[in-house]
Amino acid sequence: MEHISFIVTIWMGLAVFSAIIAHHLRVSIALIEICVGVVVAALAGYFGKAEMLGSNQEWLRFLASAGAILLTFLAGAELDPDVIQKKWKEVTIVGSIGFLAPFLGCAALAYYGLGWNSQASLLAGVALSTTSMAVVYAIMLETGFNRTEFGKGILGACFINDLGTVIALGLLFAPFTYKTVIFIVASIFILFFLKRITRWITKYYAYRTAAIRTKFVIFILFGLGTLALWSGSEAVLPAYIIGMVLAGHAAKDMNWVRRLRTLTVGFLTPFYFLRAGTLVSLPALISSPLIFLVLLGGKSISKIFGLYPFITIFRTERKERWYYTLMMSTGLTFGTISALYGFSHGIITHGQYSFIVSTVIASAVVPTFIAGIAFLPKHLLPAPEKAAKRIPQENGLSDEG
Repeated sequence: MEHISFIVTIWMGLAVFSAIIAHHLRVSIALIEICVGVVVAALAGYFGKAEMLGSNQEWLRFLASAGAILLTFLAGAELDPDVIQKKWKEVTIVGSIGFLAPFLGCAALAYYGLGWNSQASLLAGVALSTTSMAVVYAIMLETGFNRTEFGKGILGACFINDLGTVIALGLLFAPFTYKTVIFIVASIFILFFLKRITRWITKYYAYRTAAIRTKFVIFILFGLGTLALWSGSEAVLPAYIIGMVLAGHAAKDMNWVRRLRTLTVGFLTPFYFLRAGTLVSLPALISSPLIFLVLLGGKSISKIFGLYPFITIFRTERKERWYYTLMMSTGLTFGTISALYGFSHGIITHGQYSFIVSTVIASAVVPTFIAGIAFLPKHLLPAPEKAAKRIPQENGLSDEG
């Protein structure tokens, strides 16, 4: 127990350090945590102390996975159904192109340019087709764009993009068995009744210190997540759909959403983002940097040149176009999940896995850094909330729901 407590202390110290740097540099804390994870892992490996981080310990992997699940749920819950319905054409077109362009481009690049076999090339295309909902949502949260139609449109397009990735991974590689049928049927059944059950729990049990509503939602998240893993899928997929189903409910009680956000961002997601950084193998990148650069260039170019002409249809201002495009060019959550799936099932080698994961993580850092520095559409930023209203909500001083 003492050893676990020591590791948690190290990681939370790194989280505090990352938050301070992110505050002063005015960039996403998620990106800083990834970069800090890369540097710390490299230093620990250099001094022969890599085991001190405990990145591959089962309990730490669970905390990281829990962070990804809750953050993905919150991202879905932030989607305004009215905005999505109003912008359905935009999110469908942008999200679909955001998936297809890098999937086809990177798969062809890996097969013809790097000489990978067809299965490994298709897996690379799937992994590099993603848009990181976790990173984009964290940035939308920090900038306040999550409260604007601009930011909600980006989140909607991210959902369509990642939905294409998950479907492609399932159709191309995941086995379709009776477990898959059970997972789909059970998910449809639970999601059909979820909103009314949550509404009933809120009516009779919400706003109590027992946090019954929160416990119920987390129970559903991990229950369907476990069923997804059992069927050969991924736990974050039902989490996002659950968030979408409860989006209208969450919009009526933002205090509850803020408290969930505090738990998630304050404790769980640092384990996810820092661990994502520790997975990068700097020796592998140094030994063959050209492969990494080819994959990163392939993803970035295919995303940007595929998306920008279509985003131009819906956004007229230059900074809005480029910010939208660069946000859609990120990758992390489903990219690393797809790469790990391919490696654990023997579809790609350990070396190919390292290059794909490194590319995915770099695609989370480079586009968002450029977007925040050069193309932030400040004219769309929402007016800051009054401190008197914000402080009690962020510190959770009102009753729990």
